[in-house]
Amino acid sequence: MKSGSAEEEWREDCAPRRVLELFSTKWTSMVLHTLAVRHEGTARSNALHRSLPAISKKMLIQTLREMETAGIVLRTEHPTVPPSVEYGLTALGRQLVEPIELIYDWARRNASTLDALQPRATSRRR
Repeated sequence: MKSGSAEEEWREDCAPRRVLELFSTKWTSMVLHTLAVRHEGTARSNALHRSLPAISKKMLIQTLREMETAGIVLRTEHPTVPPSVEYGLTALGRQLVEPIELIYDWARRNASTLDALQPRATSRRR
């Protein structure tokens, strides 16, 4: 494979595939959106969990850990009693919110068309 070739642009570890890997769970975009829009970029884990009622605590923590590993959120432990943890968007995370919000806006504008689509077999949509 030649350096800079079209084939190289789509290798397994190319940037587009790595960014899509961030969204391998359905919750990543929702957590990003909620942190940015409802919490102005920073929230304690319990507040974030209350803002996303359909997510389990386990899935929220798993998603946040993956987002932390990816460098899009920063986890801060506060030495309080009881201990509390806060999550905030990093500079990279704030940049990633922009295209997510474009997709969310597109979905809102096309909600009726999307509602008319047949749900996938694995969808929880009714």
